[in-house]
Amino acid sequence: MTQQQRGFTLIELVVVIVILGILAATALPRFVNLQTDARIASVNGFAGGLRAAVAVIQSRWIVTGNNAAATVTAADGTIVAVGTGTGTSGGVPTGAAGIGTAMRCSGTDCGGFLYTAGPPTYFWPTNGGSATCGATYDGATGNVTVATGTC
Repeated sequence: MTQQQRGFTLIELVVVIVILGILAATALPRFVNLQTDARIASVNGFAGGLRAAVAVIQSRWIVTGNNAAATVTAADGTIVAVGTGTGTSGGVPTGAAGIGTAMRCSGTDCGGFLYTAGPPTYFWPTNGGSATCGATYDGATGNVTVATGTC
């Protein structure tokens, strides 16, 4: 009696390898953009933090009821320089120093983001930001804009 061997033929193995190669070639470009997507999400998240810091400091300034005050003392004792008056700059952290203090930045490092004083103040990721990948803060109005062109 002869025993029949069971297994895959060479043609079947080649077909499986070709199919896996095609799947890998179509799926790989989708995963290559993960770094760019992560950087864009990081910039958007940081911009949200900037907006929140402006809102908290401006709210604290409004609560004090003194529109001539040039500083705001946060609950933890941090003193933030702000604009005065009743216009759009009232209570808004002024320039890089004001927003840097509100965001608890150390030097030019702000939690994984670097910044340059403006006007406007520009923040970009330390791991690959550029002139078209970052957040811009306008110390005169408190506006935060995001650029994610080439992250």
